[in-house]
Amino acid sequence: MRPIDQQTILITGATDGLGRALAVRLAAEGATILVHGRDDQRGRAVLRELGGRASWYRADLSSLAETRAFAEAVCADHSRLDVLVNNAGIGGPGSRRKSADDHELTLQVNYLSGYLLTRLLLPTLISSAPSRIVNVSSLGQQPIDFDDVMISDGYGATRAYSQSKLAQILFTFDLADELAGTDVTANALHPATYMPTKMVPSPISTLEEGVHATYRLVTDAALGDVSGRFYNGLEEARADAQAYDPEARARLRTVSDELTAP
Repeated sequence: MRPIDQQTILITGATDGLGRALAVRLAAEGATILVHGRDDQRGRAVLRELGGRASWYRADLSSLAETRAFAEAVCADHSRLDVLVNNAGIGGPGSRRKSADDHELTLQVNYLSGYLLTRLLLPTLISSAPSRIVNVSSLGQQPIDFDDVMISDGYGATRAYSQSKLAQILFTFDLADELAGTDVTANALHPATYMPTKMVPSPISTLEEGVHATYRLVTDAALGDVSGRFYNGLEEARADAQAYDPEARARLRTVSDELTAP
């Protein structure tokens, strides 16, 4: 990887919590940070905190159209992208809700829009290699029911969240295989357990723990050729068994392409 002060790093969900803290740390070391969020006022506040080498991109990931426009804007503004951190996410709502695209909301925000964004930015990441994709997932995982991906029957907030997070990991493993030989790596992690973020009412770990684990996947030179792994904090971990099923990963890829098609 290039020295950190020569890197351009896109972090989704960077206006609070883990994303914002990671942006602050990387910007302090000289990286150019592309800040994503949904609120212009919060975005401007983050830019003031980061200083001059940062740009703001507003996009609501519950809209695939906004996600496409976001990717197009990044590609138009930057010919190089060294790292993509797919960090944006929501906890499953108490009752089933739909996105602007008529998809189950948690699946779209936590997974489908990140899938689409990554696909659209992939040519830039490949041309910028060595580069990295880091997907912020969770230990909270449940197998995807491919007969009811949108959880039309038996919706539960935990189920919606856990399936979306496992989908990220299946995608990570599948993408790592696809990118073999390109010098672009893809890894996923559970940053820390119950960090103090807006989704966690009773934290048991510090935000700094999560930032440190994510920062490591972004910057550690020793991980330059490590791809297709899932980490629990700083340690490599085993994901749900479905993540290691090639048929499940291929099925998810097909479903994801269908659901994110224009």
